[in-house]
Amino acid sequence: MHFKDLGLDPRLLKKLNHLAFDRATEIQQTAVPVAIAGKDILASSKTGSGKTLAFLLPAMQRMYRSKPFTRRDPRVLILTPTRELAKQIFAQLRTLNAGTPYDGTLIVGGENFNDQVKALRNDPMFVVATPGRFADHLEHRSTHLDGLEMLILDEADRMLDLGFEPQLRRINEAANHRRRQTLMFSATMDHVDVLDMASEMLDNPKRISIGHSAEEHTDITQRFILCDHLDHKQALLDKVLEVENYNQVIIFTATRADTDRLTAELNERKLKAVALSGNLNQTQRNSIMSQFERNCHKILVTTDIASRGLDIDSVSLVINFDMPKHAEEYVHRVGRTGRAGNKGDAVSLVGPKDWKSFKAVEAFLKQKIEFTTIEGLVGKFKGLKPAPKKKFVKKTTTNTTAAAKQTHAPKAKKRVDKRFYENQAVGNDVFIPKKKRNTDVSQDDQ
Repeated sequence: MHFKDLGLDPRLLKKLNHLAFDRATEIQQTAVPVAIAGKDILASSKTGSGKTLAFLLPAMQRMYRSKPFTRRDPRVLILTPTRELAKQIFAQLRTLNAGTPYDGTLIVGGENFNDQVKALRNDPMFVVATPGRFADHLEHRSTHLDGLEMLILDEADRMLDLGFEPQLRRINEAANHRRRQTLMFSATMDHVDVLDMASEMLDNPKRISIGHSAEEHTDITQRFILCDHLDHKQALLDKVLEVENYNQVIIFTATRADTDRLTAELNERKLKAVALSGNLNQTQRNSIMSQFERNCHKILVTTDIASRGLDIDSVSLVINFDMPKHAEEYVHRVGRTGRAGNKGDAVSLVGPKDWKSFKAVEAFLKQKIEFTTIEGLVGKFKGLKPAPKKKFVKKTTTNTTAAAKQTHAPKAKKRVDKRFYENQAVGNDVFIPKKKRNTDVSQDDQ
C-alpha cells in the first residue's frame, strides 16, 4: 500500500516523497488510518517494522488538520524508555517537521535541566522525552499537560520493566482529560503490566498485532556457535570479523568492563572500534552515536543500552559476544540489523556461562536451535545437561506410625511428690485437706 492511500495530508505526502518513502509497512497501513480517525491504539509489532513512522504520521496529520486546545501546552508527548531511542525518534521527527511551525524539543536525563526548562517555556508542540526526566519537569511546573492532544508511549513494556510505572501514572494524571488520544506500542501483548496500564490509560482501544516479537525475522540470518571458555570465544569473534563481509558491526557484551576490553583489543588490530556503555555521560554518548552513524567507526561495542533505538541501515552484522540476561532482549539486539528491507546476519557465541540464557532464548523463540561451527575452532563444549529431578517417595502413614511406636522408649514412671504439707507426711497417698467445720455448731453436736 502506498502512503497516498492512507488519507494523509498532501503536505505530509510531499514530505514523504522527498524522503523517498513510498510504500507503507504493515504496521503503518494498519495503525495510521485508525490513529487519524482519533481512536486509541494498543499495538505490537516486531522490531524494524516501521513503528516510529506509524505514530509520527498521525501526529503530524493532527498538526495540519486541527487547531490546538491551548496555546501554551505541548500538543504531542512521546515517551520512550531510553535516551538513545528518544534521540532516534526526535531525529526522525525533525525530518518530518522541518520547514513547518510545528517545533519540538528533546527532554532526557543527563542533559542540563535549566536548559530544558527554557526549551519547554518556548511552548514546543512536540516533546520527545524519557518518563523520569519529564516527570521531574512536571513536579517543578516547567510544563503542563492540560492541553495535550496525543500521548504516545513507545516500548511501553520496556518502560515498565525499567521501573517507570510511577512516572507514567503521574504523567497520565496530568493529562487526564476526555479529549486526549493515546497510542501505546509494546513489543508484546502478553505483558501483564502493559495490559493493566492500557486498561487505565486507553479508552476502548483498537488492538493491533503485526507479527509476534518471537517470530523469526526473515531478513536476518541467525547463527549460534558453542565455545569452551573466554579465550575460545575471543578467537571465534576474531574469526567471524575476519571472514564476514560487513559494512558496520554491533557487538553486544554483558558488562561495561567487557566493552572497554574488547574495544581496546579491536583497536589494536586497527578495526576502528568504539565503546558505548552506561557509565558515559550524555554528551559522550551522543558523540559516539553520531560518529557511528556517520560511519566514522566500523564496530560499536556496547551493552544492552543500544539494543533499542538504533536505526542504522548500514549495520549488516550483529554479534552477541555474551547472551542477554532477558530472552526478549535477544530479539531487540538482533533487530539492529536487517532493517528497512536490508539483509543482515546475527552471530551468537554460547559458552557454559551463557547456557541458561541461551535456553531461555530458545524457549522464547519457540523453536529448536541448531549450532554451527567454524573450521579449526570447534570446541568440546556441547551444552549442559539439565539437573536430574529429585525422586519423590511417598511415605505411608501406617508404616510411619508403627515405626514411631517401635522406636519410642517406654514412659518413665511418674515420681510421687512426697513433700510435707502443713507439717504432715503425705506418703504415697494423695492428701486432701478437710474443710473447716462451722464454728456455730453446738457442743452437743460434736
